[in-house]
Amino acid sequence: MFSDEEIERYKRHLVLKEIGGDGQQRLKRARVLIVGAGGLGSPLLIYLAAAGVGTIGLVDDDTVSLDNLQRQIAHETGAVGEPKTESAARLVHRLNPHVEVKTHQTRLDVDNALSLIEGYDIVADASDNFTTRYLLNDACYFAKVPLVFAALGPFDGQLTTFRAFEESADGNPNPNYRCLFPEPPPPGTVAPCAETGILGAVAGVMGTLQAVEVLKELTGTGESLVGRLVLYDALATRFSTMHYAWDPENPLSGRNAKFTDLSHLKA
Repeated sequence: MFSDEEIERYKRHLVLKEIGGDGQQRLKRARVLIVGAGGLGSPLLIYLAAAGVGTIGLVDDDTVSLDNLQRQIAHETGAVGEPKTESAARLVHRLNPHVEVKTHQTRLDVDNALSLIEGYDIVADASDNFTTRYLLNDACYFAKVPLVFAALGPFDGQLTTFRAFEESADGNPNPNYRCLFPEPPPPGTVAPCAETGILGAVAGVMGTLQAVEVLKELTGTGESLVGRLVLYDALATRFSTMHYAWDPENPLSGRNAKFTDLSHLKA
């Protein structure tokens, strides 16, 4: 049951016929793991907490630096030098005391990925590197947990949802990250944010859209982004959608899949 305070807090959700009391109860029971408490993770975390997601896990091993604050809105000047997970958790507690935050002050790796994902209903990839993206993709496939993915460029972003452990309407498996990007780019070919820069508000746009997709998956509302990649071009103020499908040659879920666990990702 919701308390009177919760009914007042969530009443704009409760009057939505697509969400209502049943959907809000789903959110209250939900457990969401966010990997990355930075530019994407900040708006994502804020909107999930405001929406009443019952448990939010945060994975990040970094500390807050002054140059983060131009886009990482979960953190404030006084938090510089603190672990990002602690800074973000403090914000959530101020925003919505009904939300439990579980902090994981660690880097996601082959040895801990499956254990961290265990017990969560959905994972949101708010990371900023290809190693973590491929690891999360493969780990969520083996754990049979939905994955909502977003990525940023200086003035652009990408967004999609993976449920690769399920079948599509045509009887083939749903696609995964490796169907979109079979191999990571060669080292040194994609410059990091520190070199290229980023318009801070672009992270806000994509992190907010990522929150929308997580909430849709949790409540069963609307049309999933499985098999569709949303592309955002901030300079042109343009959204476009690219359809993609399962690649039967992909080594994770293809016809002759080679990967049976995460050992292929070990250095």
